[in-house]
Parts: sequence; C-alpha cells; structure tokens
Amino acid sequence: MYKRQLEHDVPERSYEWTDGTRLSVGRRTLVMGILNATPDSFSDGGRHHEGDAALEHARLMREQGADLIDVGGESTRPGFTPVPLEEEIRRVVPLIRRLRTELPELPLSIDTYKPATARAALEAGAHILNDIWGLRQDPEMARVAAAFDCPVILSHNREARDYRDLVPDVIADLQRSVELALAAGVRERNVWLDPGIGFAKTHEDNLELMGRLSELSELGYPVLLGTSRKRFIRDTLGLPVDELAEGTAATVALGIAQGCQIVRVHDVGAIKRTAVMMDAMVYEGMGR
Repeated sequence: MYKRQLEHDVPERSYEWTDGTRLSVGRRTLVMGILNATPDSFSDGGRHHEGDAALEHARLMREQGADLIDVGGESTRPGFTPVPLEEEIRRVVPLIRRLRTELPELPLSIDTYKPATARAALEAGAHILNDIWGLRQDPEMARVAAAFDCPVILSHNREARDYRDLVPDVIADLQRSVELALAAGVRERNVWLDPGIGFAKTHEDNLELMGRLSELSELGYPVLLGTSRKRFIRDTLGLPVDELAEGTAATVALGIAQGCQIVRVHDVGAIKRTAVMMDAMVYEGMGR
C-alpha cells in the first residue's frame, strides 16, 4: 500500500492569495477544521453556529492545529432540509468576514453547492470552494471557481445509488467533474478531489471505498478525505456521534496511508496528532 502511494505522489502545490494567506499541499497532511454555521448540524448540535461561539470555535481549532477552516451554512446530513439562499448567505458571509479579520493567517473554504453563496463567500474573503456535488448540480459553480481562480474541491455525489461497479463509477464521476472544471477555465492546479464518503453510498460501499482510496490518489490530484463522525463509523462502533474521535482517526490513518493529503474533521486536536504520527511514518519513514 505504501509503495503504491509513493509511486503515485501528487506534486506539491503552493497557493498564495492576494491577502497574503498561504497554503502548501503535499508537504504533510493538512487538517481542515469544520465550522458549521448551522443550527441543525448532525455532528455538533449547532453549538457553534453563530457569532462569538463560531469565532471561538475557529480559534480553538487553530490552536489545536487546524491548517484551514471549512465554513458551511447548510447541513448536508441525510434527509436535510435545504436552506433558502438568502439565509445561507446570512449565515456564512458575516462569519467569513470576521474570520478574515481576526484569524487572517487561516485559509478558509466555503462549503456550498449554490453559485450565489459561493460568489458572496469568495468576495467576503474565502479562498477555496468546496462543492459536495462536484460542480454537477449547477454549471455556474464551475464558472465561479474559474472567475476567482481558486482551488475547488470536487466531491463525489449522486442523486441515487445506481452503481454498476462502485469504485470505477466513483472515479468516472469525479473525472467528469474535473472535465467540467477545466472546460470552464479552472486551472488544473486548482482541482482537488473528495471521494464523497457517506454521499449516495451504503455502509458496505463506504468501507469498500475506504479500502481503495489509493485508486483516487493515482489520478494525480490532491485528495481530501471527509469521514469525520460519518454514519458508517457510528454504525460500526455502535457509539453516539460525540464518541467517534478514535473511529474517525482510524479512517484518517488509512486515508493518509493511501495518499490522501487533506482531512476534513471535527475533532481537530485528536486528528492532528494522528496525522503527525502518520506523516512521520509515511512521509519521513518512507523517504518522501
């Protein structure tokens, strides 16, 4: 497994934005902290969704070692109720502005599939676009990403679970998302991939995909892994959502071993320690 990862190493990518924020992908595992500006988040009960509470949680994640923060204004848990556009913008844009002022060194991503929200968030100071539909829900998203020349995270998703062969189908869907991005003018260096663990996938699908993440790494793009507190971990361990740090850490370790370069998590402190240890073995121990 480790040998395959090293053979298909993704070139290091460095980003520097006009506000002076910097990020390097490929030197070590990056930990993306999740900041839900939503009152109905399945994973944190909406405890951090407004004002000072959200800012304090972002500060805590930075202290625990977060390399970047992902801000979302709409829950995407199973069966979620879509948030009106105006409300989503109201939730995320003031928060992004405060984060840019008070934590200026932290790159921010906006977790949305709505072009108007994406544009408003990027104008407010977000640096990265994170689309759970991989630009396939609305073609305008690709044009927004190209216009702002920002990294874009293309996540795998489907309306229905209708796979003929799970992993090849996931890869083919992601390749179509990449084609949409490039056709709209997104630079190839700005493309990141996300296997979409938990989206249109059964418990067994998620476990299979977790064991074959190296096949996504071989595509040559940075891979972001978002498994934090997902249902397949809860179902495996039979534990409530706030007792899944170790289960999440196991998935993160497996992902890093297969070439994932960014991990999106709630429990930043525990996962940062996991990532540092994995990096010592995989990056340093294997001579990277």
